[in-house]
Amino acid sequence: MRRNLSNRFWIIVIGCIFAIAVILTLALGRTPANQAQVYQDGVLIKTLVLSEIEEPYTFTVDCDSGMNVISVERGRICVSDADCHDKLCVRQGWISGGTTPIVCLPHGLVITLDRSVEKSRQTDGADVDAVVG
Repeated sequence: MRRNLSNRFWIIVIGCIFAIAVILTLALGRTPANQAQVYQDGVLIKTLVLSEIEEPYTFTVDCDSGMNVISVERGRICVSDADCHDKLCVRQGWISGGTTPIVCLPHGLVITLDRSVEKSRQTDGADVDAVVG
């Protein structure tokens, strides 16, 4: 009988630790990103501060092999349309946190998220919106 109570105690303790770990993972993992960077063929073409978006909008990124339509809302971003053959970038949907970027290999497009806005604020007061080479 005494051994049975000891086993129950440890099962409850381990269950509580597991529950706390799951709650913390969900709470910290869903923190929305502040900033999105849009790269075309490895070159940064646009930086967006997602936490400052007031009205949803879209813009198009064109390249020699096609185009991607990017939709932006407060705290999230997605590729809403593309003329690539597999449309994996479109099927990925909205991203707002985490470490998974949106990638369109046929068009060389990559959208990454960052929780730090300080990087875009270090340009002598001017925000970098695009790089022209």
